[in-house]
Amino acid sequence: MTGPRTWLDDYPAGATSGDLFGDAPAPVAGKWKAMACALAAIAEGDPATLQDLTARHIADLGLTFRITGDDDERTWPLTPMPLIIGAGEWGQIERGLIQRAALLERLAEDIYGPQRLVAEGHLPAAVIAGSPYFARKMLGRGPKSGHFIHVYAADLARGPQGQWRVLQDRVRLATGIGYALENRLAMSRTTDALLSDSHVRRLADFYGTIREGIATDCRRELPRIALLTPGRFNQTYAEQAHMARYLGLPLVEGRDLSVIDNRLFIGTIAGPKRVDALWRWVNTNALDPLSFDAKSQLGVANLFDAWAAGGLEIVNWPGVEVLESAAFSAFMPRLCRVLMGEAPILPTIATWWCGQAAEADTVQRRLDTLALLPAFGEPVDGLPDRQPVAGASLDGARRSALLEAIRRRPMDYCAQEIVHLSTTPAVIEGDVVARPFTIRVFVARTPDGQWAVMPGGFARLASSDELPTSLMGEGDLSADVWVVDDGPTDFQSPGRLTHEPPVTRGGGILASQAADNLFWFGRYNERAEITVRIVRSILGSSIEVDGSRVHDGEVRRRLVDLLVQWGAINPTTAGEPLAVVGGRALAENLLPGGVAALLRMRHQVGLGLRERFARDFWRMVSLPMPVIDMQRPQNLVSTAKWLIEHFSALAGLASENMVRGSAWRFLEIGRRIERAVATCRIANHLSQPQVSPESLGMLLDLCDSQIIYRSRYLTGPMRNPVYDLVLLDPDNPRSLAFQVAEIAAHLGVLPAIRDDHLPERPLRAARTIMGRLETAIAQELDAASLQQIEAQLLDLSDAISLRYFLQFDRKGEDARPSLLE
Repeated sequence: MTGPRTWLDDYPAGATSGDLFGDAPAPVAGKWKAMACALAAIAEGDPATLQDLTARHIADLGLTFRITGDDDERTWPLTPMPLIIGAGEWGQIERGLIQRAALLERLAEDIYGPQRLVAEGHLPAAVIAGSPYFARKMLGRGPKSGHFIHVYAADLARGPQGQWRVLQDRVRLATGIGYALENRLAMSRTTDALLSDSHVRRLADFYGTIREGIATDCRRELPRIALLTPGRFNQTYAEQAHMARYLGLPLVEGRDLSVIDNRLFIGTIAGPKRVDALWRWVNTNALDPLSFDAKSQLGVANLFDAWAAGGLEIVNWPGVEVLESAAFSAFMPRLCRVLMGEAPILPTIATWWCGQAAEADTVQRRLDTLALLPAFGEPVDGLPDRQPVAGASLDGARRSALLEAIRRRPMDYCAQEIVHLSTTPAVIEGDVVARPFTIRVFVARTPDGQWAVMPGGFARLASSDELPTSLMGEGDLSADVWVVDDGPTDFQSPGRLTHEPPVTRGGGILASQAADNLFWFGRYNERAEITVRIVRSILGSSIEVDGSRVHDGEVRRRLVDLLVQWGAINPTTAGEPLAVVGGRALAENLLPGGVAALLRMRHQVGLGLRERFARDFWRMVSLPMPVIDMQRPQNLVSTAKWLIEHFSALAGLASENMVRGSAWRFLEIGRRIERAVATCRIANHLSQPQVSPESLGMLLDLCDSQIIYRSRYLTGPMRNPVYDLVLLDPDNPRSLAFQVAEIAAHLGVLPAIRDDHLPERPLRAARTIMGRLETAIAQELDAASLQQIEAQLLDLSDAISLRYFLQFDRKGEDARPSLLE
C-alpha cells in the first residue's frame, strides 16, 4: 500500500544528487514527506495558497528588513517549506560549532593577550595588524569575566557530497538571530501542530541561555542588560527591536547612554540608571569616539573607561571582529590543531591568503578556478563591492588590473574555492523547486561558561547559482530550519522563555529618548487626525442645524485658511475648489502639516518604538496611505472616513493593550497637548471676525461634540453653551479642560527626581492652566484669553521636553518639524 501523494513526489529527479531531501536517510526522508503532506492539506493542495498564508503571518508579525541601498523596508521573504535536518547529522554540526566557538575564544584571548601565536610563527602578524577591526587599544585588556565571546554565528554550506563547511565566522554581530526566531514563529502559526508532530526541537531555551549567560558574567543580582543599536535606519533594526522586546532588554542608542565615575548609565525619565552589560550591534570603532573613531556618532564618550575599570560587560568584547576576516580563515585549520590539539570537525572553506608568496603564486595560477575577495572585508582595488568574484568571470582588462593589484599589495587579497551548494526543496511561485542554500547557525555561552547551539537557525535560499554571499539579495528567500528527533520532544511554543523570572510590575525603565519618541508619536498622530477632521468638514457633513447645513461657504473658507496656517496646503491652493483643497491636504507630503507628511513622520518616530508597540498596533501604523483621487470628491470623503476610523482603532488598541506605565503616559501627554492647542486655535479661528451659528456648529463637529450638545440643549448652537462644552466642561473627553486635566494627572504620577518632593515645573505649569480653566466662565473666553492659554500650553510642551527628554541639536533625521509652535 502506498501512502498519500505529496508535493515531493514530483520533486525534480536531478535534485536528488547533493539535495538535502534527496540525500536524507529513510527516517528523515519520511519526516520530509510527512511535512509536505501536512502542508498540502493546510493549503488544500495549492502551494501558492500556502505562500499567501505564510506571507500573511509574516505581515502580522511585522517582520521586515532592508536590502543595502534601499530607503524603505521590505517584508521578510520566508518560504513556507522548512529545511529538515536529522538529529544524527545535526549532532556532528553541533560538535563542530562548539569546537569552533572554543577555538575563536582562545584566539581572541591570545591576540589581545600574550600573542604567542605570532611569536611562535603560527600566525603572521599582518593577518592581525592588517585588519581594520584590530583594536590596538584593547591589548592587555580582557573582560573581567574572562569571556571574550558570548554570541557567535557561522554561515555553513553543504557540499554536493553532504559535507558541511564553514563559509564565514561572525563574532561582531549575530545578525539573523532574531530572524531565526521570527521564522519559527511564522511557521508555528502556519503549520499549527506540525512542529510538535514532527518532533522538531524548540528554540526558546536557546534565547533564555543568551540572557542568562550574559547576566551571570555581570556578577550582580538582577543586572540590567541593554541592547545597543546603531538606530532605526540600520539595515537590521527591525531584528534588533524584536530581540530587545523578546528578551526584555532596553533598546538604546549611544546618545541614551553616559559614563559617570567609570560606570555606564542610561538616561531615563527617572534619572540615570546603571547598565551592567551592553549587547552591542555596532562596530568596535564606533563604540567610543574618544578612544577609537572620533567621527563616530553611534557610541558613548568614555565607554572605554567603563569596561577598562571592570564595571561593564560588553557582548561581544570589543576587537573580536578581527577574527572574521577572510585572511584569518586561511589559517584556521592549522590554528585549530595548535590550540585545540585536534582537527576541525567543521572544516573552513579552502582559503589562500596572498600575503604569503607561495599562496599568492597559487592564486594567480589557479585564478579561473577560484573566487577572489578582500582579505579584511574592506573594498580594495579590483574588488570594490567586498563580495567574492569568480576569477573565471573577469574579462581581460579587469583580470589584468586585478592581477596587477595583487602583485602590488598581495596582503589585501584572498582567494577561496568555489563552493557548489547542495539544494533543498522550496515553494517558489506556486511550485516546489530545488534551490541552493546556506544556513546561518548560532552559538551562545551558557551561565556555567559552556556553549549551547541553537537547534536550528535560518537558511538563505539563493535566487541563482552565483557565489554564496552573506547578504539577503534581490529574489533571495529565507527558510526555517527544523532539527528533528526520531521520538517526541518536549515541544514548547517559541513565543516565551523557559525560566520563570522574578515577579515584577510596570513596563521597565523608560529611556528619555523613548519618552521623547512616544510624546511626538502622540502629537503627530493627533495632528493628522485633526487635519483629517477638518478636511472632512470642508468636503461636507451630514450634520444639520435648524434645517440648514452647518458648513456654509464662509465657514469652510475659514477652515481652508486654517490649513494654510498649519502648513497642510500651500497658499496658492486655498483658492481652488474645496474638493481639490481637501485632496491636497490629505496627499501633501512635502509641507509639514499635510496628512501624508504627518503619517510619514509618525512612522519614522515609531520605528524607534517597535520594541514597545504590540504587533497589531505596529501593523496598523505601517499601513500605507490610501490612494487620493482628487477628481472624485466622494472618494475623498471615503478616504477621510477610513483615516478617522484608523485613528480610532489605534486609540482603542493603545487604551486596551498598553500597560498604564510611563510609556503610555507620554503617548497620552503628546496626544492631549496637541488636541488642547488645536482646540484653542480652531475655536479662535472660527470666531473671527464674528461668531455665527454655522461656525459654532463647525466647532462642535470638529470637537466631536454634536450629539452631547443636542442632548443637553434644545436650541441651535449658541456661543456660551458651545464654548462651555468644548472648552470648559471637565466631563467632555474632547474639551480643552479635559485635555489639561489629563495632562496634569499623567505628569503627577511620573517619576520625580527632586529630593524636596515639590512639584516639578511641567506639573506646576499644567496645574496653572487647569486652575485657570476651572475658574473661567464661557463669557470671559475671548480671543486674547484663548491665545494666552495656547501660549501656556506651548510653554508646557517645552517644559516637558527640558525635564524628561535628551537635549541635543536636532538635525537631519532627528529634526522635529514644527507643528503648532
